[in-house]
Amino acid sequence: MRRRDAAAQAGVHERTARDWDRGIRKIGNTRLHSDGRLIDYNTGMTTIVPAASTSSLAAVEAELHPRFLTVTERELIADLRRQGESLRAIGRVLDRPASTVKREIDARAVKGVYQPHRAQRAWTDSRARPKESKLAQDGPLRGYVAGKLRERWSPEQICHALVMEFPDDEGMRVSPETIYQAIYVQARGGLRREVAVALRTGRTRRRPHRSPEQRTRRFVDEMVMISDRPAEVEDRAVPGHWEGDLIVGTRSESAIVTLVERSTRYVLLGHLPGGHTAEEVRDVLTSLIQTLPEHLRGSLTWDQGCEMAAHKQFTVATGVPVYFCDPHSPWQRGSNENTNGLLRQYFPKGTDLSVHSAEDLQHVAQQLNGRPRKTLDWNKPAERLRDLLTTT
Repeated sequence: MRRRDAAAQAGVHERTARDWDRGIRKIGNTRLHSDGRLIDYNTGMTTIVPAASTSSLAAVEAELHPRFLTVTERELIADLRRQGESLRAIGRVLDRPASTVKREIDARAVKGVYQPHRAQRAWTDSRARPKESKLAQDGPLRGYVAGKLRERWSPEQICHALVMEFPDDEGMRVSPETIYQAIYVQARGGLRREVAVALRTGRTRRRPHRSPEQRTRRFVDEMVMISDRPAEVEDRAVPGHWEGDLIVGTRSESAIVTLVERSTRYVLLGHLPGGHTAEEVRDVLTSLIQTLPEHLRGSLTWDQGCEMAAHKQFTVATGVPVYFCDPHSPWQRGSNENTNGLLRQYFPKGTDLSVHSAEDLQHVAQQLNGRPRKTLDWNKPAERLRDLLTTT
């Protein structure tokens, strides 16, 4: 029967019948898809509906493991049975054992009649095992996660910290994805809205990863390029080599100098409340570097920003050579780029950075240096630097 005729006989519009064929149901201004996505086409918001709330009509076909019968195979079983084929013959056509065909017919037939789509819906319903999210339930796990989010820990940091702090308690386990879903996906929620603002991006909904924007070249004076940097800096085997950059406030009127040690990821912050000219940056960098012992003054890697126009004066004052990245290559200072992303939790873009005092910056640096880091096997930068200072 044509879809148009079937729709007329069912008393629905042909477009509705087409949605049904695709496993889509219209609910008001939303459409419920077979994978549980409920899309509101007025707002563009997507909500994941638990399996128990979806109709069996919404999941006729899905990408499954080959061991499961598909709706196409069930249709073929029904067709061949009507033709009088034996169970073994049907099994050969499907390339499955005859016992599989027999169990399917015995389990799904109604009054001796095997109907493939009824069988598919019954099988789909039997597979659904809806389970409430761990973080939708009150308890110590939810409290721990919420507390660490308020301290601006990332979901991945929380996940690994749980394993280290509760090694024998399997109930204190949660994946990073579960934490993200509890914040972003309404149906799998459990974390209060104000906890969501602790995420470093500050976004209210998820979005795909995109390539970072290219940086424009602003510094054209003679430079020592990163290609001339010693190999010992690249492999992070020798401590004392730093990556640096600025994070800039609203209207570029204030800034903060950020320095990250490549092997320990230890962070130093410098205060620039009134501007970031080459001379101001030179003076702040010099004061930061001079707080370090001699063996931790190896080199500094920077991008080609004009704030480093006085880099030769800085090298003369501190003895620290400066290496410059290639144009449009922020990944060459990956540790510093990552740290700047962390700092935006404390100093959002478009805000006036001059309102923060030097003591505020020191407090933020202490927090970052006290966080466990994946790249350090979940140790803390402050611990790594402490070990470095006590063994050298």
